[in-house]
Amino acid sequence: MKQLDINLMHPVEQINVIIGRIYSSGMTTTSGGNVSIRDQNGDIWITPSGVDKGSLTTKDVMQVKKDGTVIGLHRPSSELPFHKAIYEARPEITAIIHAHPPALVAFSIAGIVPDTKIVPQAHNICGDIGFAPYGTPGSDDLGEKIAYEFKDIRYKAVIMENHGVVLGGADMMDAYQRFETLEFCCRTIVNAKRLGQVNYLTDKEVAQYVNHLPSNISHFMDIEHPSDERAIRTEMVNIIRRACDQGLMISTYGTVSVRWKGNDFLITPRNVARWDIVPGDIVQIKNGMAEAGKIPSRSVALHQRIYQLNPHINSIICTQPVNLMAHAVSGTKFDVRTIPESWIFLQDVPSIPFGLIYNDVDSVAKMFNHNRVILVENDSVFVTGDKLLNTFDYLEVAEFSANSLVMASSIGSLQPMGDKEIDELRVAFNVK
Repeated sequence: MKQLDINLMHPVEQINVIIGRIYSSGMTTTSGGNVSIRDQNGDIWITPSGVDKGSLTTKDVMQVKKDGTVIGLHRPSSELPFHKAIYEARPEITAIIHAHPPALVAFSIAGIVPDTKIVPQAHNICGDIGFAPYGTPGSDDLGEKIAYEFKDIRYKAVIMENHGVVLGGADMMDAYQRFETLEFCCRTIVNAKRLGQVNYLTDKEVAQYVNHLPSNISHFMDIEHPSDERAIRTEMVNIIRRACDQGLMISTYGTVSVRWKGNDFLITPRNVARWDIVPGDIVQIKNGMAEAGKIPSRSVALHQRIYQLNPHINSIICTQPVNLMAHAVSGTKFDVRTIPESWIFLQDVPSIPFGLIYNDVDSVAKMFNHNRVILVENDSVFVTGDKLLNTFDYLEVAEFSANSLVMASSIGSLQPMGDKEIDELRVAFNVK
């Protein structure tokens, strides 16, 4: 299984993959949205007008040559004018995505630019966001208004008033990851506001994340891949793709690790799109060192310490599902005492302050002696378990429960179980 490098594909293949991914993720409709690429010749490849996004093929993608000649089976997207205007305004941009994902549309309707400093990497990926006033779809006027915003080099994403969003990138994956991350931010903010308030990070805290990325990891050369190690890699990839399909991970964030033997383990790499990870991307950690030629996840030191201090833990998932993150960025208690089945699986879930996982690895790792799941404020959720499938199940249960709590917050106050009911569950289900 080879890594899917979208940026090495022909433009029609790139567009077909990305529009399919956007549609299957529920971030556009059958008729909505458009994607384009400008190649080195100055030709624009763009989705067609009036063709079902759910069944689009490479044959449907249109080519608009630099001289204006149109090649293809259909008409180019009606939004071609603003794609052209953005490319003219920003020569370094070679890929554009426009769509109507619900949370981003909510911000466009409200006329509000989202603050992406809810988790550190989101701001690094999205940057500052522009806002273009309303223009008639497909008009030159709309193109001029959007291009005006993109002339400000701070912006690679612009909210379109009462319309949606348009994002540019140095290549298609750059644009897509910005798009996916920005919609994640908006959904998280909306859900956090249902729970209470949103606690944003400061510029200093965002910088703290960058400064704590591991930079001095030692590597080893004598790499072995026996059959049991290869089986773990395949299982990890299958779980990662399942998590992406279910919205439990996005392409820019999500870490999975599995203990192999002793305290050696396998972990996801840094800077590889989660959608496209293959077994060969997974990083082997042996005696605290990473296999040569690969860079492990930023949280590798914490994973290693968790395994060292917790012999009962054999797998870890760290990710950012929107409903759990709504709790993490609002400071709202994730109270699983509201649902018996959830408490049986997860027990009580504590929250820890942002930055603690960088500054006090030992104390965080020790918490997993008696906690299966931990929320990290404005950062992530860590889920642990014996087998990887069980750990994934706990993640699903946690996010489903968090979703129910978010929805319940708009109905009335929560009615959690008391200590008496919890003690009864401990006895009935042998929970220690």
